[in-house]
Amino acid sequence: MRTSSGKNEDDPIDASVEEAAPAEPTPAPRSSGAAVLTRLVVVLAVLAVAGGGVWLVTRAATPDASPLTTEIPALQVKAADVRPGSVAPAGGAVAGGAEQQTSPQQARSTGPATLSQWASQVAAASGVPARALQAYGNAELAMRADQPKCKISWATLAGIGRIESNHGQYAGAVLGADGRPSKPIIGVPLDGSAGVQAIGDTDGGRYDGDPALDRAVGPMQFIPGTWRKWASDGNGDGLGDPQQIDDAALAAARYLCAGGRDMASPSGWWAGILSYNNSTEYAQKVFGLADGYAKAAQSVRKQG
Repeated sequence: MRTSSGKNEDDPIDASVEEAAPAEPTPAPRSSGAAVLTRLVVVLAVLAVAGGGVWLVTRAATPDASPLTTEIPALQVKAADVRPGSVAPAGGAVAGGAEQQTSPQQARSTGPATLSQWASQVAAASGVPARALQAYGNAELAMRADQPKCKISWATLAGIGRIESNHGQYAGAVLGADGRPSKPIIGVPLDGSAGVQAIGDTDGGRYDGDPALDRAVGPMQFIPGTWRKWASDGNGDGLGDPQQIDDAALAAARYLCAGGRDMASPSGWWAGILSYNNSTEYAQKVFGLADGYAKAAQSVRKQG
């Protein structure tokens, strides 16, 4: 129990201050002074320990900030001041330098070398890693061939990738030439806590390493159950890996194009992004990023 002074009633300091004087004759004045000084030192020492104890308790009761709450890439992104559904982001030059009017088959024939060159140029202007741009560009070209009416842009995929994992670089990861981060990107447990959905384990820990709860995985942060539905092979190795950015970007593009959605129209674009994450602020952040990336690519094109 604490008193109004903030101390415990049974703190040692109370006992030392209120201790009765000894029954023996009072020592000589010099000894008495020394005794008083000694008692004062003891009191100060106990006060210091008590104060330190309070600080330690306070520190123990305040958990240290976790990387999962302080390094989320989206926290660093400013939401665009735009009304949902009013407009779509600027249209970027088609990945690989193909013209917007080029037929999907011709656009898809843009070779890896051309796509790589385009990515290097746009990377310098946009700040998006070239390897990530190759993945976003490849996904756009694939969708132009398979679902041309969707008109999904690499810039929109880049906006999502920036928010979800900083283009595969979340928490210090490095995106390798093979399109995989140097360490798996795994989100927070979906346990129903504030701002988090409650999703029990659906994959036995296969993708997220958690046999109790689901966690979003990979550069585009797919929930295991969603990945199973949209798993894609973007790099042509015969496998669908949510940690591999080519696979993840293509899966995200297919997800956004679902139901015949037109991602070039304002209504279609906002509906697609909100289906990915039902948050207006999230969509506004993706908008600002996608718009900026597209305009950066346009400036490169003009210079070229």
